[in-house]
Amino acid sequence: MTGSAIFFPVLAHVLLVILLFFALISRKNKAVKAKAVDLSKTPTDASAWTTDVVKVSNNIANQFETPVLFMVLCIVAFVIGAADAMMVGLAWAYVLLRYVHAYIHIGSNYVPYRMRAFAMSLLIILTMAIRLGLELAANT
Repeated sequence: MTGSAIFFPVLAHVLLVILLFFALISRKNKAVKAKAVDLSKTPTDASAWTTDVVKVSNNIANQFETPVLFMVLCIVAFVIGAADAMMVGLAWAYVLLRYVHAYIHIGSNYVPYRMRAFAMSLLIILTMAIRLGLELAANT
């Protein structure tokens, strides 16, 4: 496995974000067709949308929070030559949990399950950061 394999999970996360945007478009179209939203309010008030739309919109915002740390860690792992099988495995686990989190968030939105997926993904980010920190310390 080459170090560039670390970017496959990154691309899988990019795909998740794109899929979420398509889901957002679909749900907004559905809300507009059902006349369930006041279009005069939506440009300045996100809460004017239906709950289904807001859930997807909120999840998209989530994809630009801890995933930014994930992407930085993947880039650092690649640059310093630490993108080994373990790091790639951690990256895939993180992305899988982001898919689970998104599925819960835009579906049932049952917070205890969503929080578990988030917490597990955060532990993976921490593990990746510690591994990279140790690798950097060993090479300086």
